[in-house]
Parts: sequence; structure tokens; C-alpha cells
Amino acid sequence: MSDLLAIAYPTESEAEAVRARLLGLQREYLIELGDAVVAVKQPDGQVKLNQLFEPVAAGAVSGALWGSLIGLVVLMPLAGAALGAASGALGGKMTDLGIDDAFMKEAAKALDAGHAALFLLIRKMTTDKVVAALAASGGVILRSSFDETREEALREALARAQAAVRSAPKA
Repeated sequence: MSDLLAIAYPTESEAEAVRARLLGLQREYLIELGDAVVAVKQPDGQVKLNQLFEPVAAGAVSGALWGSLIGLVVLMPLAGAALGAASGALGGKMTDLGIDDAFMKEAAKALDAGHAALFLLIRKMTTDKVVAALAASGGVILRSSFDETREEALREALARAQAAVRSAPKA
């Protein structure tokens, strides 16, 4: 079973840096992510989602390729490519896996303008090492489906990181 974790950050770049760090941990087999999306609240109140994988675009490209190949057989490659791209995009839209886009947009509306949230769908993780990596980033937990002990450990680690940043002398 997967767990959902949403962490708020003051800037988009901080959220992107944490996502990059977690993807590095995934290459080390310390975490297995089902999805990792950065949601940014724009100054006009809209929420922009920065997804790692766009199934609609991937479906359109794949469909265009297959449509062109089938179109070559029936001597209509352009029509085949157009039909293939349209059907591939529709297929990609229908198979959008991971965290629900509407849920992320609704949750991110609580952010201040310019702030970002990192949404993670975690399949498996080595808790102590991942919490240590997340603790260095600071951030505030928006939502979590962790059990109480894991969520509390993460909240404490994030709070310690924020306290350390606040107490550090300004240069």
C-alpha cells in the first residue's frame, strides 16, 4: 500500500531540490516513489503542477508513431499519424496514474502565492534514512497518510531543521 505525503516549501526551487534529492535516494533503493509532483501557487491564485511524467504527451507521441506506421500500410501516413496522436493523447488522459491532479490543486490552494508543495506517493521507503534526508530541507507537512509515529518523527525532524535555519546567524 502506498502512502501520500505533501510538504510545503517557501519556494518552487526548494521543492524541486527536495524532489531531486528523493529521486537520488530512489536510485539508491532507499525509497520507491509512485509519483512526485511539485505544485506551485501562482500570484493570480492558480496552481501549476510540475509533473515528472506527462501521460498525455507521451501517449500522443506514441500514438503518432504507431499511427504513422499503420498509415504507411494503407498509404495514408499523415492521416494515420493524426489519428494515432489523437487517440494516444486520449489514452494518456484516461490512464493518468499517480496522485489525482484535482486533489493536488485543491490542497495547494492553501499555500501563499509563490510557495510550493511537494506531493509524494511513496510505495516503500527506509524510513530513518529518508526522514534524515527530508529533515535537512525543512518544510511543513500539509497532508500525510503515514501512521502517527512516522508522521510525528518527520514533523519533529522538519521542525528541528527550521529552528536551525532561524537560529543561524545572518551573513
